[in-house]
Amino acid sequence: MTRLETLQARLKNIADCAIITDEINRRYFTGMKSSAGTVLVFPEESFLIIDFRYIEKARSVVKDCTVLLEARGTERYAQLNELIEQHGAKTIAIDSQTCTVSELASLRKQLKAEIPADGRLGVMIRQLRMVKTADETDKMIAAQRIAEQGLEHMLGFIKEGRTEKEMQLELDYYMLSHGAEALSFDTIVLSGPNTSLPHGVPSDRRVQSGEFVLMDFGAVVDGYHSDMTRTVCVGQPNDKMKKIYDIVLKAQLAGLAALKAGISGKELDAAARDIIAAEGYGEAFGHSLGHGVGMEIHEQPYASPSSGALLPEGSVITVEPGIYLEGEFGVRIEDFAIVKADGCENMTLAKKELICL
Repeated sequence: MTRLETLQARLKNIADCAIITDEINRRYFTGMKSSAGTVLVFPEESFLIIDFRYIEKARSVVKDCTVLLEARGTERYAQLNELIEQHGAKTIAIDSQTCTVSELASLRKQLKAEIPADGRLGVMIRQLRMVKTADETDKMIAAQRIAEQGLEHMLGFIKEGRTEKEMQLELDYYMLSHGAEALSFDTIVLSGPNTSLPHGVPSDRRVQSGEFVLMDFGAVVDGYHSDMTRTVCVGQPNDKMKKIYDIVLKAQLAGLAALKAGISGKELDAAARDIIAAEGYGEAFGHSLGHGVGMEIHEQPYASPSSGALLPEGSVITVEPGIYLEGEFGVRIEDFAIVKADGCENMTLAKKELICL
């Protein structure tokens, strides 16, 4: 079944109709990227209602639902109501995780059906999106290969005296000029003491010999993201830097070894966190171990001390432990992998042993 057919089959358990307006879910169900449009889903059929800017493209690429030209202005509500009445829909489900309060108020005012905000549609959509098809993971692998090529390029670019911003821009340009549709997120490139900031912002600081450079970055291919972090050293690290790097690498490998379908997010998190804690650095690992990746850079499932949900086969998750020593340096190593019944398939091929430039 197609994604829309799967949603149609499950929809009858929660409502007579579903309305989807956010960009990511619209693209997920129709396969088309656009900044506007409404997907109206009934158990028996679905519609993409889209304005003049996108109608030609939609008619040529959208195959799983009927494409309609959106009426102008407030007439669009009359158009929606006509379809709702034709299908006898009395209740409409919305994705309460993406629908704003003002949007919900407008829909309730204009549409001739009950619109509860019980969250069930959002849960259903995210359960569907959490388990990836081979086609989806192929796109993430393609994105990851672009990112890894970017890393290889950076190993020849990073040197003493480069600023964090210069390195960030070089990496961004490389990925965008080598096939990336977009960047997964604002690329993080930090140096020296700034590497102790897990989500620091690149600055004009110049890297010096004997310092770490931490890079957290990813590419997007056909709507799907990659995500990786590598920490390298310009020149030679001191003994403490080497020790911390080895602890993080050991924790990261333990997390990957524990990853399989049926493990809970908290169990996966503990597999890596316990190693760091045993070395006396538990307080220096202040974020969760991992998060799902797909059409969004952060999506289900999650691996954290509070994540009780079990990871399903076919989901994708990062494994990214770190140790951050304020005022000194930080180390993070991140891969992302496909959850399998008896383990995982690591989509990240870049080496993880400490690289000294």
